[in-house]
Amino acid sequence: MANLGPGRPRLEQRRRRGTTPRAEILDAAAELFTTKGYANTSTRAVADAVGIRQASLYHHFAAKDDILDALLAETVAGPVELAHKLHAEPEDATTKLYALALFDVRQLRGARWNLGALYLLPELRTERFVAFRRRRDELREHYERLAAESCTAAGQSDDARILPFRLVETVIAIRSDEGSAGEEAERVIPDAIVRIVGHHGAMDTVRAAADAVLDRLSD
Repeated sequence: MANLGPGRPRLEQRRRRGTTPRAEILDAAAELFTTKGYANTSTRAVADAVGIRQASLYHHFAAKDDILDALLAETVAGPVELAHKLHAEPEDATTKLYALALFDVRQLRGARWNLGALYLLPELRTERFVAFRRRRDELREHYERLAAESCTAAGQSDDARILPFRLVETVIAIRSDEGSAGEEAERVIPDAIVRIVGHHGAMDTVRAAADAVLDRLSD
């Protein structure tokens, strides 16, 4: 029988995705929070879903809020990191905006659980989650900066700067309504975003440039 550590035996063999007990707890919690509801899920239910004792879960997370916070942080960490990297790249703002949107859509679409649906939880408006809200606001500000720069370059008002971030997050609603978001979302949503901010050139050109910068930054 596998062990979690001294005095923390598993109730049964590993059955969750994840290379560590912490990752398994997050996977189980993500499923339960997004399918059963956050308020309706107890730490005992999460522990049972992993196949560990509740005391073992508390070895990794002191409270249910800590699990939610860790899951939410995962949804913005990658895009924020990419946005910082893009800032130092020589490409124009429209290419960077497309690249950021494409990366973000891929992440939201491809995640095993639709964690973005948790953004609407009333608990997120409390002081406990202020750090996450600030991090998500930081990501939104990166979108708005790139969108405003793109609008200026296109010679139009930057009123549309607030839309790209929201359009990317339509993936969350699509998954909630339909169970999944098709691969076409990775083309349709970034395409719509750069059209909104004034790009009227060949779409294949901006797609290729965005793909190239993403490939370079992933090396």
